[in-house]
Amino acid sequence: MPVFDLKDLPAACPPNTSWIGLDLGEKTIGVAVSDASRMIASPLQLIRKTKFTQEAEALFKLMDGRNVSALVIGLPLNMDGTEGPRAQSCRAFARNLERIRPINIAFQDERLSTAGVERFLIEELDLNRKRRAEVVDRTAASWILQGALDQLRISSGQI
Repeated sequence: MPVFDLKDLPAACPPNTSWIGLDLGEKTIGVAVSDASRMIASPLQLIRKTKFTQEAEALFKLMDGRNVSALVIGLPLNMDGTEGPRAQSCRAFARNLERIRPINIAFQDERLSTAGVERFLIEELDLNRKRRAEVVDRTAASWILQGALDQLRISSGQI
């Protein structure tokens, strides 16, 4: 399956299927999932980075158990909108996934997602540093996926 522009992703996916959002960190992959109507994104879990094949297996197992038709991967752009090494690494991750199994993929600008999540966890939930470390990546994945879902609803006039 090809990598889609976000606005073209819904047409490539069967109705009533969920999407998974990914926040690709250096040590972990934050995973979030949408409901089947693609209205709400919820943090799901962390996948610890080890070997790519093990990460892919864990991700595909999550997808199979949730009727998932697409991945929305956070793309860490530079503040000026250019792509650096981290963005290139995310694109390589997507290419490697596609080599193992066809899947619909789109990228979502994730600039400041982790910072926004950190601020929320500190200011609104008053979580300490240890507890924040446990939830920040999967919450960032949810933030990324929810941003994509909201963007699509706004562009289609649903919001």
